[in-house]
Amino acid sequence: MAATSDVREILELPIGEPQPMTKEVLLGDGKKKKPKKPELNFKRPEGMHRELWGLLWTDSKDAPPIMPTDTNQGYKQMKAKIGRSRVRPWKWMPFTNPARKDGAIFYHWRRVAEEGKDYPFARFNKSVDMPVYTDIEYTQHLHDESWTRLETDHLFDLAKRFDLRFVVMHDRWDRDRYPNRSIEDLKERYYAISNTLAKVRAPQGHEPKTKVFDGEHERRRKEQLIKLFNRTSEDLEEEEYLNSELKKIEQRKKEREKKTQDLQKLITAADSNMENRRAERKSTKKKLPIQTKARDTVSVAPETTGIKFMEIKQSGVTLRSQRMKLPSTIGQKKTKALEQVLEELGIEFNPIPTDDIVQNFNELRQDIVLLYELKLALANCEYELQTLRHRYETLAPGKLIDVGPLIPSATSIKIDPDFSPPKGEKKISETIDVVGNPGTPIMSSRVKIRNM
Repeated sequence: MAATSDVREILELPIGEPQPMTKEVLLGDGKKKKPKKPELNFKRPEGMHRELWGLLWTDSKDAPPIMPTDTNQGYKQMKAKIGRSRVRPWKWMPFTNPARKDGAIFYHWRRVAEEGKDYPFARFNKSVDMPVYTDIEYTQHLHDESWTRLETDHLFDLAKRFDLRFVVMHDRWDRDRYPNRSIEDLKERYYAISNTLAKVRAPQGHEPKTKVFDGEHERRRKEQLIKLFNRTSEDLEEEEYLNSELKKIEQRKKEREKKTQDLQKLITAADSNMENRRAERKSTKKKLPIQTKARDTVSVAPETTGIKFMEIKQSGVTLRSQRMKLPSTIGQKKTKALEQVLEELGIEFNPIPTDDIVQNFNELRQDIVLLYELKLALANCEYELQTLRHRYETLAPGKLIDVGPLIPSATSIKIDPDFSPPKGEKKISETIDVVGNPGTPIMSSRVKIRNM
């Protein structure tokens, strides 16, 4: 006995859950079912790019053709469009090319309706307008000692034949009858004659258009290209070495300029501080009371000095001790130098912050930092001068270089020339040491405080 699945398969019913037996199910819907084509599943071969496989595998899932064909390629399908109109007749007819002056006759297939028309490709025959000179013009304006008339005529004949292709003209130059000329010589002679004729024939009051050609520049350019092409590996290595040395020289030059600007700022700041101190001593008796001073600002030294204290501009109650706080930009070495000098002078690190004390204490520390920077800059200058002197003696032994008067010692710099310490005590400038012990090289990055 056949199973239910076999019966459903004979009746072409879907196999699965049982469906109610109806007339449509038993007799069918009357439509013929088309047999399904087996789906072809072609995999992309290994090593073939995805773009190439996309060209071979079409949307209709057709198998790739075995032989190359021009159908189904691209966006258009090539089909022959056959209409009912009458075919236009063609005829084997002669034609001439206007570009040829020898009267040659050629033949090709062409439509009968186009018989007698010009050759369609004749419009591509472009020719250069060549200047033509007369005997009188040549004698009066174009004569040249280094060029003969026959040689000039030969040049313009080649220019007309080869449409100013000077490389071909140089190759076709008649070296048996005329001296050998370079491409630059041919160009110079041609453009000189063209510019001269344009100026002579131009009407009065009109400036003609001339063509500029510098033959000497063109010769030098080609010589440089030949030298550049003929360089050896040793020349290339030497060029790279020189370029690297040039970059180092430019970098050192920028560093020297920056040091010079910083040193000039320090000198300007020192001079301005000296003048301000002297002016303040003279106007001490005419100083305004403390109560009339504005409390929202703080008197600070010029910005060119090495330290700038915080300005309090906020409203409300503030402490004067905040004005004496050192900014975070002061390094550890400058802080130690400040502490060393204050200890030498017997001044507390945190004095009572009255208005006068805050102002004078800040100015004192600004002077100390300025002195520190001046001594450091002077030490660097002395070290560079000594290095250059040794280098000069090494390059030119036995010769001495005259650098003028020596730079004064770093210990002779003072904050105030009127200041004189008591006997037996060191000056403030001697307290700060940026050089180091005798016998040790001066290093700009190595600054220490001498032990008291």
